[in-house]
Formats: sequence, structure tokens, C-alpha cells
Amino acid sequence: MLHLARRRGLFVGLTAASLGVVYGYDLSNIAGALLFITDEFGLTTRQQELVTTAVVLGEIVGALGAGALANLIGRRRSMVSVAVGYAVFALLGAMSDSAPMLLVARLLLGVTIGVSVVVVPVFVAESAPARVRGSLLVGYQAATVVGIIIGYLACYLLADSREWRWMLALAAAPAALVALQLLRMPDTARWYMLKGRVAEARRTLQYVEPDSDVERELAEISAALRDESGGRFIEMLRRPYLRAAVFVIALGFLIQITGVNAIVYYSPRLFDAMGFRGNFALLALPAMVQAAALAAVLVSVVLVDRLGRRPVLLSGIGAMIAADVVLIVVFAAHCPAMFGFVGVLLFTMGFTFGFGALVWVYAGESFPSRLRSMGSSAMLTANLVANAVIAGVFLTMLHSLGGAGTFAVFGAFAVAGFAFVYRYAPETKGRQLEEIRHFWENDGRWPDELPSAATDVPAWR
Repeated sequence: MLHLARRRGLFVGLTAASLGVVYGYDLSNIAGALLFITDEFGLTTRQQELVTTAVVLGEIVGALGAGALANLIGRRRSMVSVAVGYAVFALLGAMSDSAPMLLVARLLLGVTIGVSVVVVPVFVAESAPARVRGSLLVGYQAATVVGIIIGYLACYLLADSREWRWMLALAAAPAALVALQLLRMPDTARWYMLKGRVAEARRTLQYVEPDSDVERELAEISAALRDESGGRFIEMLRRPYLRAAVFVIALGFLIQITGVNAIVYYSPRLFDAMGFRGNFALLALPAMVQAAALAAVLVSVVLVDRLGRRPVLLSGIGAMIAADVVLIVVFAAHCPAMFGFVGVLLFTMGFTFGFGALVWVYAGESFPSRLRSMGSSAMLTANLVANAVIAGVFLTMLHSLGGAGTFAVFGAFAVAGFAFVYRYAPETKGRQLEEIRHFWENDGRWPDELPSAATDVPAWR
């Protein structure tokens, strides 16, 4: 029975990871494809930014509606819709014969991505056996980075033939295979319980975890659904959770405004501005950067429960600040291009080690269960808004401010992020969710650190 449960958990994880790979591929393939689309369609700098930003704008729309969609039609059907959308809109982009058609295709692809970033982790969390749930969620995040790497490498391999249509279209094949896999799977027990379909929920639990106490788990799901009902967004804008809401929204915004996705979306342009030439330098070097980023996030996962959230997060942001300084010097002093590569490498590894690995931990830990999904959605929305800003202005900044000025702006945001995290982020290592809730209810103080008669000094950490 245990062996069977592991096989089914692995099947769930591989299915989600496959979509993670497609998601990552669609994030990075446009970086290489734009090198050739720009020439074929005669795109201006602003039009290149619009093609890139269209995906992020679509993500905002998709993410805002994903929760309601998943509750209405189910997690599995939502996942099938995501897989089909990835395939259809990748092909639509590849068949584009004009910039407006490509823009529409990228916008619709973005909507699909927005749904996936909400629904896929929910599907994994609710479908996977408890003993492997955490590793499968980490695996999904890692698969996304793997997809980014594959996207750059595919563009590199197709660069000599200038086949940008194949660069975009290749995502359709794995997406179609995942859709077929999903059709063989049940929905999650939690969704069946949400809809009052207890018998199907029972069968699903028996399928996923045949050695578990099914009736006890059904009772726990029912209790959790009752606890989560009745939450309203307005509660997040009032005490005692206003402080937590401001924290997660500001953190979500700071993650992206520091510029990490400028590197994902525009690495070839950035490396070209540093002085790199040739397809290998412009497309294979970004893949190496992402491979190092993947290693950094895996190290972070190992250390976060040993060192704590704050040391890991602050170390990562500190590395980003150091990298910004390196890149400012490289552009200002016209240093050899390889120093710029080192700066980009350090920046990306710092991001994935800190922000990339830990930000969603705070989204999940800062609110009681009835507000948790709304808190995560608020953080994601702030994250995507900042992402859209960066995607929409980076090339313009690079041309108008130069590399030194651009990374001076990113460095200023990174310093602001470091100060914000140092001042307001709680250390939640080893704390139960109930304890963490009390931190926000006590205006950013732990219950055991409240001022006594002898002192009135607030404890922020």
C-alpha cells in the first residue's frame, strides 16, 4: 500500500512539474525569440516591451479569476484548461503574421499562466500524499526554473536558423501530453467536499492515500472548510490584520520591482549591452545563470529551517545589492563583459536564495485560515503589478539611463527591500501558525515579548 501511495504521489508531482516546465519555458523563450521577431516585424523598443508585458498583464487577469474558476469547475478541470491553453496559445503565437496577432497570443498565454500559478500549487497541495507534499511543491518551483533553462537552450539551438516560430511552438507538445495525463486523474478530495460530494471525496482519498484513516481526514477537511468560510477581504484592511496585509503586499511588490524578471525576459539584450556577442553568449549564458539560480534555491530550502527565515532572506537581498554595485561599476567603467556576467549570476542567485524561495512562506503564515488565500492573492497581485512595470520599462531604462543608471535604480529598490525586511519581517522558524497570527494581532510583537511594566520597548523581530 505504501509503495502504491508513493507511485500515485509521484504521478501527481510529475504532472504538476510538467506544467511547471512549460510555464518556465514560456517565460524565457520570448527572450530569444524577440531577437528575430524584432527584425521580421520591425518592432520598436516600445513594441518589444509591449510583447513582453502582454504576458504579465494576462497573468494578472488570470490570477485574479483563478480561485473562483478552481472552485467553480474544480482543480482538475482548471488544470486541464491550463494545459490546453498552454498548447493552443503557444501555437497561436508561433503562427502570428503580425505584431498585433502576436500581442493577442501572448496576452492569452499570460491569462493561462496566471491561472496556473494559482491552481497548480493548490492541486498539488490537495492531491499529494501528506508525506511527500512539501517536496512536490518544492519540485514544482524547481521545475519552473528548469523550464526557463530549457527555454534559453532551445532558443540557442534554433538561433542559427532564426526559427523563432519553433521557439514558441515547442511548448505545445508537453502541454498536450499533460492534458491527457490529467484526464486520467480524479479531482481533489477537498473540492469534492466543498461541493458536498462526500462519496467521491472518500474514493479520492482512498486512491491517493490508501493506508490513511479516510474518515478522520474527511472530518478534518470539513472542519478546515468551516474555518475558512466567512473570511472577507475587508478584514485584511482593518486591525488586527491591516499590518499583515501591508507587509505581504509591500513584500510582493518589492520582490519584482528589484528587477529579477528584467534578467529573465531581456537577458540577450542585457548581455549585448555588456559587450557579449554571438548566439552562445546571448542565449546559452542566461541558461547557465538560471542553472546556478536553481542550485541556490535548493540550498535555501535546506537552510531555511536551520538558520531561520530572516537570515536567509536578508542574505539573499544582500547578495542582490552587492550584485547591483558590481553591475553599476561594470557599465560605468566599461569593465570586461565577463565581470557583468558575474554580476548577473550573483544577482539571480541572491534572488532565488532569498526572495524567490521564501516570499510565499510569509504569505501562507501571516493570516488565519479564513484569510490565507486572500492574503496570498493580494501578494501575488502586487507581485504581478511590479512585474508588469519592470517588463514594460526595462529596455527604455537601459537605453535612456544606461546600464549603470538602470542598476542604480534596482539597487535602490533592493536597499529599500533589505530595510523593509529587516524592520518588519518576523522570524517564524519553529513557530506554530497560531503563534504567528498573534504576532500581527499584537502590532508586530510576539506574545512573550509584550512590554511589561519595566519596559515599553517594542520587539519587532
